[in-house]
Amino acid sequence: MTPPISGRPRRTLVLAATLGAALTFGASGAFAGTLPVAPSPASAAKAPAAAASPASRSAASTSAAWVAGTRAYLVISAPGDSSAVRSAIAANGGTVFSAYDAIGVIVAHSASSTFAATLRGVPGVQQVGATRTSDVPADAYNPALPADPAQASTPAGEPVRADMSQIKADQAWAVNPGSPSVKVGILDTGVDDRHQDLAPNFDAADSVSCAYGKPDTRAGAWRDVDTHGTHVAGTVAAAKNGKGVVGVAPGVKIAAVRVAEPGNSFFFAENTICGFVWAGDHGFKVTNNSYYTDPWQFNCPDNIDQAAIIEGVKRAQEYAESKGSLQIAAAGNENYDLAHKTTDSASPNDSTPVTRTITNACLDIPTELPGVVTVAANGTGVTKASFSNYGQGVIDVAAPGSNVYSTVPGGGYGSKSGTSMATPHVVGVAALIASAEPGITPAQIRARLAAQANDIACPSDSRCTGTTANNSFFGEGQVDALKAVGTTPPPGAYFENLTDFAVNDNATVESPINVTGVSGNAPATLKVGVDIKHTYIGDLKVDLVAPDGTVYTLHNRSGGSADNIAQTYTVNASSEVANGTWKLRVNDNAASDTGKIDAWNLTF
Repeated sequence: MTPPISGRPRRTLVLAATLGAALTFGASGAFAGTLPVAPSPASAAKAPAAAASPASRSAASTSAAWVAGTRAYLVISAPGDSSAVRSAIAANGGTVFSAYDAIGVIVAHSASSTFAATLRGVPGVQQVGATRTSDVPADAYNPALPADPAQASTPAGEPVRADMSQIKADQAWAVNPGSPSVKVGILDTGVDDRHQDLAPNFDAADSVSCAYGKPDTRAGAWRDVDTHGTHVAGTVAAAKNGKGVVGVAPGVKIAAVRVAEPGNSFFFAENTICGFVWAGDHGFKVTNNSYYTDPWQFNCPDNIDQAAIIEGVKRAQEYAESKGSLQIAAAGNENYDLAHKTTDSASPNDSTPVTRTITNACLDIPTELPGVVTVAANGTGVTKASFSNYGQGVIDVAAPGSNVYSTVPGGGYGSKSGTSMATPHVVGVAALIASAEPGITPAQIRARLAAQANDIACPSDSRCTGTTANNSFFGEGQVDALKAVGTTPPPGAYFENLTDFAVNDNATVESPINVTGVSGNAPATLKVGVDIKHTYIGDLKVDLVAPDGTVYTLHNRSGGSADNIAQTYTVNASSEVANGTWKLRVNDNAASDTGKIDAWNLTF
């Protein structure tokens, strides 16, 4: 039974008191609403040492560079040489804390109240946005290393857990447990690398702390400042070693990227940017992202600070993907329809939350960024977990997320619930896909996850919209680890365009996809996946245009005032040569409502 929900929700719905007593945290905001779950007898033997709180650290940890009132900002410019922008930051009361020139993002600190407004007027600066509504802690300038907990004895035996059999991971292990050449990044609160069920698969050389937005490569900087990241890591890749539990992909490697800050476990935008760039530069095939970027549950593009957060994290995600890394993220635990946003009462969570009116333009970051796989949680079997967020065209796939038993720091084990727990199941399946198909691209892994997922029909619940094949509760369905290791043929060649194209009033826009390497003609069952964000789809005519100019109508001004088109169409394109430039053409036929082509794809 899923425990009840209370308090302010996060990706981490339930934290287990796995070590004999309830765990304590430095701040109440990040993991509010948690409920302890009884520990296993073996895991209650010894508790890990608590991480030092900021208040207990030596005064020597406070750098002279820090002053009260210091805030963090993203300063965004064109990628490349940032020397002029760096000089402008220094000349206007700021310092460069870290810089990512490949994506044109600088993390700047300043205690000046006019810093952001002044920098926005500097030539070459495109955006400036505060990432917090609270001060940067002094710890950012001389971070304390997380605790290295004493390890309890890991119990012998590793019975197959219900969540693993539910996605057929136990059957997949016999076919392909995963390749050690596949590296998975755990972007989270850190990982206890000395846990006996994680140590065999842990990659210390590529692990790091990105807390505060700058890589900290000291040994142990990646360790867990909570319990959440270690739990996630075990679900992905706990070793098949006769002890404790087995992860979905027990043969792959895991690296820890700690993006949470100590004391409060907040995941600010600069930390996520650092994590994504690190993932791209260090060859992570997949990353697990069971969080949203604090302090805003939803970032709205009409807010000057939040617009910079969207742009900065989006650039970092695109960079990681360009390097071959697929990001997979939790949908959230608010039982909220992400396709019909109305209010946000949880933000900002680093100071005083206020209730504000929002729209679908406001994004849960990183889960709603283009290219990110968004994961909902199943309860027992193929039900919707009561807490799981949902949304037509937002949810991609689902996985078990209720009472998931996995590793926690100090050699222990415990149960947690949340979309945080569903996401590592999908990450493990993605790692198995990558193991079975070396050289596969992020786009192809996304396509495999969708094509191999087992359909789940909507229950008798009016909130569930769509079809059995793709609906607002489960997306494409529940992931299947056995299919991931090659028991079914892979889908056909897959191509996509994730670039946004604005759909303006009474105008026509086209988004192209260049298809190459497909012999002969397109199939009679060409799949056309369409994701259009628009507030009145009755205005729209949507066509697929073949390379020779032949037009196939997909949607013709139906749907009235409904929002958004998120649908996969089947087109008989067998008379068309497959290779060439295909286009999605969208014609807006009325005034007042606008939108964009968010993404679309072709599967041959």
